[in-house]
Amino acid sequence: MNKDTIGIDISKDTLDTHRLSTGAAAQFANSAAGLRALRRWIGAQMPDLVVYEATGAYHAALERGFAGVLPLVKVNPLQARRFAQARGTRAKTDAVDARVLAVLGSALDLAPDVPAGKNQHDLKELQIARMALIKERTRLLNRSKTQSLALLKRQSKARLEQIKRQLTELEAALLDLTRQCPKRARAFDILCSIPGLGRVTAVAILVECPEIGTLTRKQIASLAGLAPMTRQSGQWRGTAFIQGGRKFLRDALYMPALVAARYNPDLRQRYQNMIKAGKPAKVALTALMRKMIELANALVQKNRKWTPKTA
Repeated sequence: MNKDTIGIDISKDTLDTHRLSTGAAAQFANSAAGLRALRRWIGAQMPDLVVYEATGAYHAALERGFAGVLPLVKVNPLQARRFAQARGTRAKTDAVDARVLAVLGSALDLAPDVPAGKNQHDLKELQIARMALIKERTRLLNRSKTQSLALLKRQSKARLEQIKRQLTELEAALLDLTRQCPKRARAFDILCSIPGLGRVTAVAILVECPEIGTLTRKQIASLAGLAPMTRQSGQWRGTAFIQGGRKFLRDALYMPALVAARYNPDLRQRYQNMIKAGKPAKVALTALMRKMIELANALVQKNRKWTPKTA
């Protein structure tokens, strides 16, 4: 049986919609008033799925307004485009994309996303601001190495001090919001118990992967983009590599993996064994990143903190 799905193509200014069961299409403003009009357009007949693409900041209002109210499904834009091409749809307009999303939701039998937890969107916004400040700090530090004018040096130093204060404020706000949700606070304590994972990294993992503790080992590795992709055809065997996944989650695991390779007794031994076996250091480090996120997922799932292995 075909599902009653609605596809929504989101842009900065508009929401283009298509309802598969009736063929009805409409366009609304991407604003509070537009969202209210969209809800009236959907009516009392609740759809099985409302499918939309991840579009950075532009889909945030839709998620905030309808999470837990409508059966929302967020899909990867590349996957949606590949689906359209597989169907022979070459045209690309907002109206066409909305219809393709509606068909995709029905054809692939997608399931609604779990609604974001309390303050999840606020946490994400703070995390994005923090990452932007870190990038700016890195640029300033690199630029200051080549500056010769006293004025520029003074301005760079003042801005670096300001960034330091702002980062402290943002990290305090992130920790405070994390603690406001009991379930998230417990997951935070569990993550911090793992050697190599500090408070900032634990918050980053919870922000970038709110599903942690609900996924299988393979699912969490794939979500982080740390599951090797096998390549083979007939007699040919290519080198496996990682790709896709949530880049910011993967980035958050890099430094903890470096620390764990030296100070986490279990992971240090694993890393050294891979190096002795002839694996490149980056491959061994990637394996540690995968092991860490799998361990974090398992511990949150079991609701227990990390403990060292007994002899």
